[in-house]
Amino acid sequence: MSILTDLIYAGSNAVAGLTEGAVNEAIAKHGGDAKIAFPDTAYFLPTIYAATGVKVTKLSDLPACVGVLKSLISNKEDLGEALNAGLATAVGAEIIEALKYVGGGNPYENEAGIGFVPDPIIRSLGVPLVTGDIPGVAVVLGKAENAQDVVSVVKDYQSKGLLTFLVGDVIEQVAEGGVKMGLEFRVIPLGHDVTAVIHVVTVAIRAALIFGNIQPGDLAGLLAYTKARVPAFVNTFGALNEVVVSAGAGAIALGFPVIVDVDLGENQVGGALESVTDHAETVKRSLELRSIKVKVKELPIHVAFASAFEGEIIRRAEMHAEIASEVKPAFELVVMKGLDEVEDHKITIIGEDIGADAPVSMALGTIVEVAGKKMQTDFEPVIERKIHHWFNYMEGVMHTGQRNLIRVRVSKEAYAKGVRLRDFAEVIYGMLMEEFSSVVDKCQITMITVPEKVTEQLNALAMPRYSARDERLLSMNDESVDKFYTCILCQSFAPSHCCVVTPERLGLCGAVSWLDAKATKELTPTGPCQPIEKTGCIDERLGVYKTVNETVGEATHGAVTSVTLYSIMTDPMTSCGCFECICGIMPEANGVVVVNREYKGMTPTGMTFGELASMTGGGVQTPGFMGHGRHFIASKKFISAEGGVQRIVWMPKELKDDVAKKLNKTAKELYGIENFTDMICDETIATESEAVLKFLEEKGHPALGLDPIM
Repeated sequence: MSILTDLIYAGSNAVAGLTEGAVNEAIAKHGGDAKIAFPDTAYFLPTIYAATGVKVTKLSDLPACVGVLKSLISNKEDLGEALNAGLATAVGAEIIEALKYVGGGNPYENEAGIGFVPDPIIRSLGVPLVTGDIPGVAVVLGKAENAQDVVSVVKDYQSKGLLTFLVGDVIEQVAEGGVKMGLEFRVIPLGHDVTAVIHVVTVAIRAALIFGNIQPGDLAGLLAYTKARVPAFVNTFGALNEVVVSAGAGAIALGFPVIVDVDLGENQVGGALESVTDHAETVKRSLELRSIKVKVKELPIHVAFASAFEGEIIRRAEMHAEIASEVKPAFELVVMKGLDEVEDHKITIIGEDIGADAPVSMALGTIVEVAGKKMQTDFEPVIERKIHHWFNYMEGVMHTGQRNLIRVRVSKEAYAKGVRLRDFAEVIYGMLMEEFSSVVDKCQITMITVPEKVTEQLNALAMPRYSARDERLLSMNDESVDKFYTCILCQSFAPSHCCVVTPERLGLCGAVSWLDAKATKELTPTGPCQPIEKTGCIDERLGVYKTVNETVGEATHGAVTSVTLYSIMTDPMTSCGCFECICGIMPEANGVVVVNREYKGMTPTGMTFGELASMTGGGVQTPGFMGHGRHFIASKKFISAEGGVQRIVWMPKELKDDVAKKLNKTAKELYGIENFTDMICDETIATESEAVLKFLEEKGHPALGLDPIM
């Protein structure tokens, strides 16, 4: 045998032995009926479930899985057979890691890593993965001979926006090198044992199940999906042992190339297993092997700028300066002007800059004036909302809110590096001119910090503009426009999914409104959002249009040919998997349950969010269930074919409180119901169906008197 296959088989056989021993020991200790599960997933032990269709729920299910594992290890002198042995190592690693969770508790509570990555996190990553904000996934494991080498590589990935998982002693090396870690920084430590690498493998595998509608047991389809659609790769640092090599073989089988920093000589496999001993070339070669193209935006600012910093939280103790509209006046406004009224790249600061004596509390009015031959006033709020993301891309800056309800924090570290108001203005100018260059020809920015002047401009300019937009939006409904839009942004993950975006139904991810889709069409004429002429109405109640069906059929390559816009029971719109919420019927209550991704508990349907989501995503139509955005809940078109919002009988309290004001308004306007959300049950009241029904009866919930939903 070759040295490479020798190492792979040695590692897979070693893991098989460890796995079998660990399973026997666990059964002897806990009994065969003891439950085994990873936390917060609907996919059992994901690798085993996806590859074989077997739903492992108790320890007595594992000996058969160990038998399957062993069957994959042929010990034959063949690279393909050896890669199968690598998959066996992945199965063994999954079992070993899952055994850590038997008996409850958090086995990683006192670890530097997080262990298993829950389903909701994977779903939350869906949008940035398909938009390219996360252009790829790096797995970095081992221990670097020179810690600075791995620190430089991880920082480079972070600056490019990649999602990076760490396994082994590299965790401490990267932390000591000053790299900020955590999901919010897209650098995630998993654990020190090499078996912890399975936690990133299951991320890729669940992506296939969640977004790709790959059916459990379809191993060939699974491997094809991960290779083609999950842009992941592995970097190893330091000496290799047989278990690491065997784990690497499993990664290669999934389509993820492995780049090592030791010289493998003739044992390299071009495009799959390569040596890169010059760490200055590691990132470049890794990206090339997965055809990942990253556009790094160079801006004249004093801190790093990357989407990887978008989730950074600046706590009060870390804060140097804050702009908070509830403390001092603040607003952000984008205004369209004539070409002769705008001086390109003119930046004006009226008032004092960020002061040196922390903590600084400031007023701030930001006025962005844009001009262009193709610019439209409808694009103003679309650009304005982007300011939130752009400011968050700055390392050491946190931004929340929009319009005149905002909070911006600058960390002590960012201030020390030189961040001032001009940095914010340069970010707005640079990103606006890059992302909106097809409609904006010139841009000038004015930033005001004098409280009286901020208030003056807020009242004289911003508030009237906001009010005019709101009035226009309120006047817009599905009947008032002559076209809808598709959004197929998520097809890179969910090839049979297509959103239909209307004025009253935003994209299910919550990120694409009708105006956003309209702007996207103008910005990228051949892009993911294409117009659907609103003609050929077949059924007004259900929302069936000949043109919608034809366009969706073309967009999904024939996978979906009939879709309704307003029904949950008849040909509901498909879901990719990154939906904010799921609506599902509760027949005994004659209504529907709505649950958001953040809710971890049980619903009255007897299913968690993850279990509901497993039936709903991947571009399939599941009558009685649909994914959707938060803001769609209060829409007058929300399942209007089945009676609308008055069918909602249960929601998690956090979600109910969040949508209460708008939902109550809709219920009153449509049905004359006062304080409708008081009639909706939540988990603080009941989750068992009988108790929910009792509550609904006490409240006289309208769903109980409607025609049967089924």
